[in-house]
Amino acid sequence: MTAVAEQTGLWLTEFTNQPKAEPWIQKLRENAFERFMQAGLPTTHDEEWRFTNVAPIARARFAMRTAGECDVTEEAEPHLAQHADIKANAFVALNTAFLQDVKFVRVPRGKVLQQPIELNFRGVAGQAHHPRVLIVVGSGAHCTVVETYEGPPEGEAAYFTNAVTEFVVGDGAVVDHYKIQRESLAAFHVATMQATLGRSANFSSHSISLGGALVRNDANAVLSEGTEATLNGLYVVNGTQHIDNHTILDHSQPNGASHEVYKGILDGRATAVFNGRIIVRKDAQKTDSKQTNKNLVLSDNAVINTKPELQIHADDVRCTHGATIGQLDSEALFYLQSRGISKSDARNLLTYAFAQDIIDRIKGQPLRESLERMLFEKLNAHAK
Repeated sequence: MTAVAEQTGLWLTEFTNQPKAEPWIQKLRENAFERFMQAGLPTTHDEEWRFTNVAPIARARFAMRTAGECDVTEEAEPHLAQHADIKANAFVALNTAFLQDVKFVRVPRGKVLQQPIELNFRGVAGQAHHPRVLIVVGSGAHCTVVETYEGPPEGEAAYFTNAVTEFVVGDGAVVDHYKIQRESLAAFHVATMQATLGRSANFSSHSISLGGALVRNDANAVLSEGTEATLNGLYVVNGTQHIDNHTILDHSQPNGASHEVYKGILDGRATAVFNGRIIVRKDAQKTDSKQTNKNLVLSDNAVINTKPELQIHADDVRCTHGATIGQLDSEALFYLQSRGISKSDARNLLTYAFAQDIIDRIKGQPLRESLERMLFEKLNAHAK
């Protein structure tokens, strides 16, 4: 029996043993698990996964982390599992099949939240966890969402986080989303963020990835007429870490604007993937979209695979994309050393300066300062 087939069998056992839920949730579970059993886990033969081998997840044996009965209210029924696609992503199907730990937040029409909505998840050694988040934001409402993933102390056993977050953003609403992933270096982390954006909405999502042994982030947004969407990301990996960022900005209506900047820092034998896709539908005239991926490679053994994509089906648009891969500026490094700064400190300063552009885009000062500390800790820990 192959590792993938064996793992599928283990998931079947766990699925059968989980407590029954409300009929509408149970139907979502059953449809999703049927889809998962048909598709199985992706392999490197799948174009969307050809640089990310999930065999380590398939081979591992995790205990299912239970959260008791699913207590999602019927108010969530029109939206839960209606946006993240179980057909396009087997991990979304797997998450939906285990709908238990669901956090549902509704921001009423016109409401302006002064304090951020904080969602914190912590992995447990040896366990698989499928957290689900649904955030429905009413027309004209304003809110900030901070989604954090952390793990147990280093040195403990591996664990698996398989997260899905769905946003439904009403017309004219403003949403700032921050996802901070600082899992254990023994962790497997797979996550999908799917945003459905209303007319003239303003949505931004910032992904900061520092931890994890094998990480895959999918960030997708579907824009309506006059929508403005921003996807920013920073990934810092070293040792043997692997991270894969896939993004899709889907312009389905005219007069939309999107902005995307992803930056990566790689050291040691780390590997990373960036695949950013901008889709402009036939009716999405007057689209304005810009995508940039920049990577700083600090080691001869680190590898980055980057693939920016444009799929344009309209003729009156302004779209650009680009990717760069580079190393530290030797002259700048020499200058700092000539001023009495040690080589390792100079290296860290220049590396931090490269990341600063993304950190500066964080609007809340407490969160921005916290991320600055996390980044310094990550860089200094590796330098030692």
